Amino acid sequence: MFRPKIAPRGWNSWDCYGAAVTEKEVRQNAEFMAKHLKKYGWEYVVVDIQWYEPGAVSHEYRPFADLCMDEYGRLLPAPNRFPSAADGKGFAPLAEYVHSLGLKFGIHIMRGIPRQAVHKDFPVFGTDKTAREAARFNSICMWNPDMYGVTPDEAGRAYYDSIFQLYAEWGVDFIKCDDICRELPHEEKEMIILSEALNSCGREMVLSLSPGPALLEKAELYKQLANMWRITDDFWDDWKLLYAMFERAEKWSIHAGAGHFPDADMLPIGPIRQDYDKNNKTAFTEDEQITMMTLWSIMRSPLIIGGEMTGFDDFTMSLITNEAVLKMHASSKNARQVFRRKTDGKECILWTADDCDGGKYIAVFNTGDEDGVFEILLEELEGIPAGSKATELWSGESIALGSVFCPEIAAHGAKLWYIG
Repeated sequence: MFRPKIAPRGWNSWDCYGAAVTEKEVRQNAEFMAKHLKKYGWEYVVVDIQWYEPGAVSHEYRPFADLCMDEYGRLLPAPNRFPSAADGKGFAPLAEYVHSLGLKFGIHIMRGIPRQAVHKDFPVFGTDKTAREAARFNSICMWNPDMYGVTPDEAGRAYYDSIFQLYAEWGVDFIKCDDICRELPHEEKEMIILSEALNSCGREMVLSLSPGPALLEKAELYKQLANMWRITDDFWDDWKLLYAMFERAEKWSIHAGAGHFPDADMLPIGPIRQDYDKNNKTAFTEDEQITMMTLWSIMRSPLIIGGEMTGFDDFTMSLITNEAVLKMHASSKNARQVFRRKTDGKECILWTADDCDGGKYIAVFNTGDEDGVFEILLEELEGIPAGSKATELWSGESIALGSVFCPEIAAHGAKLWYIG
C-alpha cells in the first residue's frame, strides 16, 4: 500500500464549484499551483463529485440524471465539461497535463456501481459477471442516488478491479471515495474490497475516505485500508464548525502517522461557492483562518485547499506559503492538547508538538468572542527552561520565555511558537 510520509497537500474543486467544475477551471487552478505553490509542497489537483454528469450546474445533485459511462458501466468524464475526455479518452489527457506541470491528479468517486449500469445489466470488464450480479440493491447513498453498493464477493471485487484498472490507465494519483467513511460496520466489507482493488491496480494512489465523522473505534481499520479519512462531515466557513473541530482533533491526533492521517476536511479559504456567485468569499475572519491553519497543521491533517486559487489575495497566500508552519505540518510529532480551560469567561486551548530536530511547537488558541490575555506557567510546557527563545511563526516576532507566559490573542485567533 502507498504510504506517503507527509499528509497530502493540494486543491479540491468542491468548495468553489460543487458538482459543476469544468476542465477549464481545473486547468487554471493546476497552473496556479504549479507556478505559486508547488515549491511549498502543494501537489494534488482533485476533481470532486459528478464529473460524469453533463447537466451539473451547482452544489446540488439532479436525481437520476443520465450519466456518462462506457459499455462496462464505468463512469466517464462528461465531454461537454471536460472536452479533452472526448472519444473515450477519459481523464488521461487532463491527468497528463497536470503531470506535465509537476503535479499529481486526483478524482472523487462514489462507493459502488452506477444504478444505470445495473438496470441495463452491462457486463463487468474482463469477466463473465454482470453489473446486476455485482449490485446490492438495498445499499443506496442517502444524499446521492447515483449508485448501488457492490456485493462483497467475486462480482463486486471484479467491478472495483475494473474501475481502478481504468483509473490507473488514466494516470490517477489520488482517489477520494465518498459514502463510505462513516458507513460502518454495514459497509465494512465493501471498504475492504475497494481498498484491496486499489492496491492491486499497479499504480500508487492515495486513498481518501469520506464523509465523516469517522468512527473512533474503527481507527485501526482506517489506518490499514486508507491514507486519510474524514473526521467530520463537510466543513464550511462557519465558526461553530471550527470550534467543534477542537474536540475531534484532540481525539484523533494520536492516529496521525506516516502514511495515515485523520482528515479535518478542506480549507474553505479565498473565493468559494463560485457556482452560485463569483463574488462569494470565505466568511472566516483572518484570525479564524489562522486558527484553522494552525490546528490543521499541528494535528497533521491533510491540507486541501477549497477556494478558487486564482482569486487569492496576499493574506490567503501568506496563510498557505508559511514555510515554518508547513515544516511543522510535515515533520512534527507527538501533537496533543495540553489543556482547555476558561478564565474570566474566556476559553484558552493549548497544544504542543515536538519538532524532529529537537525543538518544540506551542499553539495557543483563543476560542472566546473577545480578545484576551492568557496566563500560562512555563512548567505546563514540559521541560522548556526559562529564558528560551520562542519565535511566533505567523508574525515572526521573538520573545524570551519567563516562568510565566502571558500571550495576548485576538478573539477566535491563534498564535504559534517554535522553541528550539
